[in-house]
Amino acid sequence: MGTGIALVSALKAKVPVLLHDKSKDQVSKGLALVDKLLAKDVTKGRLQSAEAQEARERVRVADTLEDMRDVDMVVEAVSENLDLKRAVFRSFAETLKPDAILATNTSSISITKIAAAAIPDGVSAASEEGKAAAGRVVGLHFFNPVPVMYSCYVSSTDYQVSIGLDTCLAIQKTLYTGTADSKYRPSVLLERMVDAQWLGRKSGRGFYEYKDD
Repeated sequence: MGTGIALVSALKAKVPVLLHDKSKDQVSKGLALVDKLLAKDVTKGRLQSAEAQEARERVRVADTLEDMRDVDMVVEAVSENLDLKRAVFRSFAETLKPDAILATNTSSISITKIAAAAIPDGVSAASEEGKAAAGRVVGLHFFNPVPVMYSCYVSSTDYQVSIGLDTCLAIQKTLYTGTADSKYRPSVLLERMVDAQWLGRKSGRGFYEYKDD
């Protein structure tokens, strides 16, 4: 899954990508798959050789998380195991820059439970610092196989922070601008809600009305 996300990001969104896995063998297999899929698209006439080469050059390997310290966004795609994902996000929060978006590709685990791992030890989840730390975490679920499936959805946590529908809209606009693919075009309803400042929990109103307990 992670390899597919990396490929689509490099090929469609045309952004530089760092691929990281604790297993060097998995990284090698992932890069081999990228090469195979790009070569297949060239053979079938879906890509020019130059386009494939440019996409491949955008994908580089990060041997450690420290090599990813300055990234703007990271997408996790490890196994569907809560303890494993929490450990990964704890490392993300400790290593990556404070304003980096931390995204999980989970399809079945609570985003809020994963986000709690990003809160520093000794900091209350109810504090502004705790909310801000957990608020960096979003769900960005791609469907498998990523280079073939045309669906992706964005979800947020239950923490009342400054990630709302405006952020969802911004991400969708970025995907649409980068790929020029209509499947990523933001809905008119979402755009109207953001224009009206109905941003979800952080503004008190979105698809639902949120009232303080």
